Amino acid sequence: MVRRPRNTSVTSSQTVLAEMRTEPRADLATLLARATTGPALVTALVCPTSALSLGAALATAQAGLIVPVLVGPSTAIRRIAEAGATDITRLRLVDAPDASAAAIEAVRMARTGEVAALMKGDLHTDQLMRPIVATQTGLRTTRHMSHVYVLRLRDQARLVLLTDVAINVAPRLADKAEIVRNAIDLAHALGFAEPRVAILSAVETVNADMPSTVDAASLCKMADRGQITGGLIDGPLAFDDAIDAGAAAAKGIVSEVAGRADILVAPDLEAGNILAKALTVLAGAEAAGVVVGASVPIVLTSRADSTATRVASCALARLMGRSMS
Repeated sequence: MVRRPRNTSVTSSQTVLAEMRTEPRADLATLLARATTGPALVTALVCPTSALSLGAALATAQAGLIVPVLVGPSTAIRRIAEAGATDITRLRLVDAPDASAAAIEAVRMARTGEVAALMKGDLHTDQLMRPIVATQTGLRTTRHMSHVYVLRLRDQARLVLLTDVAINVAPRLADKAEIVRNAIDLAHALGFAEPRVAILSAVETVNADMPSTVDAASLCKMADRGQITGGLIDGPLAFDDAIDAGAAAAKGIVSEVAGRADILVAPDLEAGNILAKALTVLAGAEAAGVVVGASVPIVLTSRADSTATRVASCALARLMGRSMS
């Protein structure tokens, strides 16, 4: 049964179908093209010490999405630029001796307003996140941080958000509630009026031996009580139930979310990360990702991500930044 948040009016089946036709259903490039309007986002690119990360920053700048500020070992960055015959003389270059120092400096720049976003270059995620989550000197807000992927599934003209795949390893119930709220906020920034949220597990029924199903039921009840608002929430749902209307119908699931979820909430980071990589590597999904809940947008790409994914992620960060201002 679908769980509907408080202050959301009950809609008829005809209204639901109308909403399906008006919500974002274009490919990722078309949707994120909205990000090219307005001023570019001044973004600290942390440790761009590979041709891929440096090239992606320049491609994103050429697209008018960001104004990159290069933060990291200046000698190494210049060497990479020279090897690729890349002109970085017009870009601000902030020297830092190593990746950890670059992350600390980039976070300081974000705190002081010198940059409006961060983008991960050639360093490990924990190296970048450590100064970001620091209690006194980081980029914390009253919200919990989480990572959201926006995916365009192959052969489907619609976008799906997947969370969390990069930050919260084993989220507790309270963490999951924040993860859901963050994803709903991002969906609103992308134009979803009332996103449908599927809380994923391996089965569709509550099983005390499977904690993720109990958490899913609790999140639905939290939505019933107005503790989570802004979207339709249902769970537990298996992945096929959430995405495939035929699978949901075959299992007798009656839900406004099942079969057409806009947001997929994984039970933990391992499941979310594996699902994201399976969809992008094996299923050819287009992807963009951003950290939500910090004081500035954070583009937390994988070091293996393509230039196209990095550019799309910056566009996503710009849309998010616009909604925060």
